[in-house]
Amino acid sequence: MGIVSLRLNEREEKIFNAYSELTGKSLSELFKRALAEEIEDQLDYELGIKALEEHKKNPKTYSIEEVAKELGIEL
Repeated sequence: MGIVSLRLNEREEKIFNAYSELTGKSLSELFKRALAEEIEDQLDYELGIKALEEHKKNPKTYSIEEVAKELGIEL
């Protein structure tokens, strides 16, 4: 298991520790969750850019009714 060291100034340390106590979650858990969310946000952004580029190449769109019919879903 890896260990990561993090430098915090006094204000950050007080804020982060207070939040940790408030939520009952460890700083480790909070930092890991925040980093995972940051990575997920970046991947979502990149997928969105790719989808926009594909849409520009083929700008055909479908109504919700057309999609539901294609998937066999009743609205």
